[in-house]
Amino acid sequence: MERRRVGRSGLEVSRLALGTMTWSRDTNADEAGAQLDLFLDAGGSLLDTAASYADGGAEATIGAMLGGTVERSDIQICTKAGIRRTARGGMIDASRDSMLAALDASLGRLGTDYVDVWLVHAFDGVTPLEETLHALEIAVNSGRARYVGVSNFPAWAMTRIATLATGRPAVALSQCEYSLLQRGVEREVLPAVEALGMGFMGWSPLGRGVLTGKYLDAIPADSRAASDHLAGFVEPYLDDRATAVTRALATAAEGLGWSMQATALAWVLAKEAVASTVVGARTAEQLKPSLYAETQELPAAISEALDEISAPSIGYPERR
Repeated sequence: MERRRVGRSGLEVSRLALGTMTWSRDTNADEAGAQLDLFLDAGGSLLDTAASYADGGAEATIGAMLGGTVERSDIQICTKAGIRRTARGGMIDASRDSMLAALDASLGRLGTDYVDVWLVHAFDGVTPLEETLHALEIAVNSGRARYVGVSNFPAWAMTRIATLATGRPAVALSQCEYSLLQRGVEREVLPAVEALGMGFMGWSPLGRGVLTGKYLDAIPADSRAASDHLAGFVEPYLDDRATAVTRALATAAEGLGWSMQATALAWVLAKEAVASTVVGARTAEQLKPSLYAETQELPAAISEALDEISAPSIGYPERR
């Protein structure tokens, strides 16, 4: 699997990252191990997780693997902090105290003394960015994180924290959703990432599973859209626009003789701005088409046609 440099930093990562959001909740330890074996055999190295995934269960699953047959040197771990569980549900909290406490808890569950990449999971509109940045600085200077970045930040906040980091460890990476169904980052995030010399990691390149085509006719009983905890996650992409894009993707995939999953992922991987993109699956069998896509090159004509049908609405002030 190809490795790509993350912006102007010294970090290199596999251009596919293995997502672990379902691990320990919808994906048991045996199935997670089978996914990781497939991923490593394909040349992948980067695992994407978060303190909030399954309330720490995903990290604990990775930690159990590291305590068994997986060598720490074989994998890169990206984890996130900044969303904590409360009696009222998840709460965004990127304060220094909360972030560092979450990092220490993550390291304990992972069974390692450092992570390769540590991200602020979401923008906190209450905590000053300077305070959040201080937590990132402490993490790097103490050796608990090799590189740091942000996730799901609007472009202005990402730019602000990156420029505040002058003279400190760099904010090296931005992670946001990016797929044929969600191209909002093209308006400001990706241009800012390029201007700042940061790297970009996409998540949900399959449009939260919708671009596999499984929802074109009905909602399968065993799908995310039918589950209590993920139905709301999928629902935004079950509208008429998403259906039109998905049907166009189905036509393209049929013409190529590829799966819809591989075609949608190949579209993302063809974007030069993307250092890595996160692929997740409930089972090892569901992961295979994504690994196949990494070896394929999408024809330019197909890529341009998909660009046109899925083009995001752009207006003032990005375009006048």
